[in-house]
Amino acid sequence: MKIAFHTLGCKVNQYETEAMKEEFLSRGAEIVGEDEAADAYVINTCTVTSVADSKSRKYIRRMKKLSPDSVMVVTGCYAQTASEELEAMPDVDIVIGNNLKSTICEEVMNALEIRKTGNETDTETRVLTFSELVGY
Repeated sequence: MKIAFHTLGCKVNQYETEAMKEEFLSRGAEIVGEDEAADAYVINTCTVTSVADSKSRKYIRRMKKLSPDSVMVVTGCYAQTASEELEAMPDVDIVIGNNLKSTICEEVMNALEIRKTGNETDTETRVLTFSELVGY
């Protein structure tokens, strides 16, 4: 499984992206450059300005064009504050807020397995919410 990452924003996002990479590597994934075809792309977003939001959307579209069958994951502050907007984007497969970044590897692996086996017919965007995870 090939995974590419793109990080926008602060040093915290940079650190968290490195931690996500380590998690994927520990599960046998190959980390590839962000401009290479990958099975999944993880975009760790920022939303400090509308320019940051725009950069995130442009990157999502560009990566999906490069690899149309890839799983597109959006996380970070933009995903946290505008999950409905991202969910409406046809290029986005999974939206994960900041509080659930630790679940990204598992969610990506599940999505790739579903695509490989075709065991699930629901192809709508998967949005993880805090209440869903803790059972509220």
